[in-house]
Amino acid sequence: MKVVRLVKKAKKGSKEALLQLIMNQRDDYYRLALTYMGNENDAMDAMEEMIVSLYMNIHQLQKEAAFYSWSKTILVNGCKQMLKKRQKIVLLDEWEPEKSGHDPYLQSEQQMEIQEMLMFVNEYQKEAIQLKYFHDLDYETIAALTNVSVGTVKSRVFQGLKKIREAYRGESHERY
Repeated sequence: MKVVRLVKKAKKGSKEALLQLIMNQRDDYYRLALTYMGNENDAMDAMEEMIVSLYMNIHQLQKEAAFYSWSKTILVNGCKQMLKKRQKIVLLDEWEPEKSGHDPYLQSEQQMEIQEMLMFVNEYQKEAIQLKYFHDLDYETIAALTNVSVGTVKSRVFQGLKKIREAYRGESHERY
């Protein structure tokens, strides 16, 4: 496996191998950091801190094949530390739609609807829902990233979606 070889080289001090590992998943890292930090500059700062942390701590990685989940956990923890320093949590509040061939008005309208829906859930449910559905992460990975059990993650997603459904059901009944 190519990842395992690169991680072994990085553990021996190869900056090039570490850089290649990071570049292979740079878009995933960026989207994850952007979800937590809410803006491009802070997301890039979080990624920079992650890279420094990876370089300094790669020798602590036990299983080479687990590099990407380990590094994403470091990124999430770094984002949370940065947010604690700022004393606020921003998950998607300043999210900008990707620049693509899609209709930007439709994207921004959908984004507003998603943000509106997420207002009905607490910050932990919001985080779990975003990691599950925006980043397509499995429950085990989310549990590792957020330092809670798989059951807690499932509960947060289930309860959050339940609150959203109840809120929108109540709204639709009021309209008629």
